[in-house]
Amino acid sequence: MEYRIEKDSMGEVKVPADAMYGASTQRAVDNFPISNHRFGRGFIWALGLLKGSAGTLAGEMEFKDRAMSEAIRKAADQVMEGAFDDQFVLDIFQTGSGTSTNTNANEVIAARATEILDGDVHPNDDVNFGQSSNDVIPTAIHVSAVAALREDLLPALHRLDASLEAKSNEFGDVVKSGRTHLMDATPVTLGQEFGGYAAQVRKGAERVEKVLPELEELALGGTAVGTGINAPDGFAAGVIALMAKRTGYPFREADDHFEAQGAKDATVSASGALRTVAVSLFKIANDIRFLGSGPTSGISEIKIPSLQPGSSIMPGKVNPVMSEMVMQVAAQVVGNDMAVVWGGANGNFELNVMMPMIAHNLLESAGLLANACDAFRERCVDGLEANEARAQELVEKNAIIVTALNPHIGYDNGARIAKEAVATGRSVRALVLEAGLMSEEELDDALDIKKMTEGGLR
Repeated sequence: MEYRIEKDSMGEVKVPADAMYGASTQRAVDNFPISNHRFGRGFIWALGLLKGSAGTLAGEMEFKDRAMSEAIRKAADQVMEGAFDDQFVLDIFQTGSGTSTNTNANEVIAARATEILDGDVHPNDDVNFGQSSNDVIPTAIHVSAVAALREDLLPALHRLDASLEAKSNEFGDVVKSGRTHLMDATPVTLGQEFGGYAAQVRKGAERVEKVLPELEELALGGTAVGTGINAPDGFAAGVIALMAKRTGYPFREADDHFEAQGAKDATVSASGALRTVAVSLFKIANDIRFLGSGPTSGISEIKIPSLQPGSSIMPGKVNPVMSEMVMQVAAQVVGNDMAVVWGGANGNFELNVMMPMIAHNLLESAGLLANACDAFRERCVDGLEANEARAQELVEKNAIIVTALNPHIGYDNGARIAKEAVATGRSVRALVLEAGLMSEEELDDALDIKKMTEGGLR
């Protein structure tokens, strides 16, 4: 590889000859060869949006030459579009403020703006005008998270909700055994179960929506420590208004810049909402996995789509692969949340010092959940079929249907009948008649299994 020599305040450093970034970024490359995890497309897009909007306003407020301002905006727009993603080379595990990544953005945009302008554009003096890494990075976290939730996760949750609701309607008349503690319980319909799953997803989306106002509050304007030093009056508010106009999202300046930079409570709250969605999806996917188990020696009340061979040794085996994918995603999101929580706790005085890790985990969780919802919906939920014969077989063997007779024969008699039914394999109906506890007509009404799913006193 060929190199060039760049200089910064610390001296000379070798930089790849074709790199758009400079000395400060290269020092961070050398210092942090940790994980190969990089900031993703959404975060880089947010940095471009911020830098371009700041450059535009600096020109409009006549703090910068209009030609330079336009060059910075054009360069930043290209960053937004992904033209220079390969130049954002830094590891997630770096300085806790994300200063290295802010510098990376400044250097890349300055290099491209210099080409556009055919004149010098300085990374710090010009591209970083009126800003600090300490308000840029928390702003980029919020902006990228809002976009990820609004554009990816929430639509995916709504689509999954609709598919589960459609299955609830399709399965509305399929009566089956309920189960509590993994043991037989009074009957439900398969439709009621899937209606519950749809409601979980719907409520999850509502929880995600509730954290958006917190994330739409931006730290920009606090600069180094929250006081706003070196930022012109009204500059941050104008930049944020321009960002809101360009995205259509209701971004606003933070109510308190010391809170916005010293704490990351909004990201902790958002991560908690994603964790709750993950827990819901785990429950749904695991239930579907059990409901489809078998097909001959399990529950097998539903038929899951056959997507791929399930074994390298057992011919014909089909596994619930989509459920297992969702469950693994859920586990990862829960783990990410724990890291975000611990990162949020490490706000020291005027600055949180775990922001790159927080950003990575929050955005990864949103992306994983969105992708998992769509794949699970398309390749599993939409193709589910009810195994009505198996559901009827199991519910008819279910001795717990005696619960519906409690108002007529009492709990103690019901318990005795249930135990005898399990022990002998005889039906609840036959044992109640034999004991003379109810007439056939009374039993016909009380043991209407479909009516049992509708609640109320029989």
